[in-house]
Amino acid sequence: MVHDVVANQNKPATITAKFDYDRVWHKDLEDEHIHAYLFGTGMQQWTYLGQYTTDTDGKIDVKVPGQKAGDYIVRMVVEGDGTTVDGFLNVRQPKHEAIVFDLDGTLTISDAEQVGDYIGIKTATPFYYAKETLQAYREKGYQLIFLTARPYWLAKDSRDWLRNIMAQSDWHLHTNENGELSNAGKGHREFKANYLKSLQDEKGIKIVRAYGNAQTDIQAYADAGISKQQTYILGKYAGDDNTQTVGDDYTHHFTTVVTATQEAKCKQK
Repeated sequence: MVHDVVANQNKPATITAKFDYDRVWHKDLEDEHIHAYLFGTGMQQWTYLGQYTTDTDGKIDVKVPGQKAGDYIVRMVVEGDGTTVDGFLNVRQPKHEAIVFDLDGTLTISDAEQVGDYIGIKTATPFYYAKETLQAYREKGYQLIFLTARPYWLAKDSRDWLRNIMAQSDWHLHTNENGELSNAGKGHREFKANYLKSLQDEKGIKIVRAYGNAQTDIQAYADAGISKQQTYILGKYAGDDNTQTVGDDYTHHFTTVVTATQEAKCKQK
């Protein structure tokens, strides 16, 4: 899998990819040649980024030269068998506005993240009008950040769900680089807060709203400096600690909050 990256305009980026095999044991693919390619905004053909060799953890770090603002695919090709995997590079100017969504129990009805059972996530049922909510924000110009404590080896299934169920394949997905299934909520607060802080402090992304369903989401968003007025929670913790309530699904929220939200400032220019 390839870890998606947000980068600043004309600034080089490093994209980390990890390769393993066996869906159960996840054995690292060591000393394998990987070819990396880039395609995206304003490009007419794929650009070759070079050949890399996986380390003892099955990882490579791919260097991407600075690009203009836009969206890019980074494709990795395993030399041995020709299999491919894609990651996404979102290049943004400082202060680009973003909205964060947790997945389990926030976009999906089931809360797999809290119970550690991810069977069926590729076909998980979303909350009613969750798909329309994402699309509306996208059309308004907001960067969508999908942030989940799911382990990295579930990135493909998560991406498939975003693509096939939610029609959101090419937006930023960040999974937990720790490959272990954690106990309910263990380490989730720190993982999410630290990542959101890095987006804001290092990339200049302006997170204007965040959605979650767990106490760890509320805590992580607060740790990252996101206003409680713009922290929207579903489920039994909705409204806790002065957060905002979404409702039983996104229907009412869509008609009262989402549609009334102004376009992102980058879209207004």
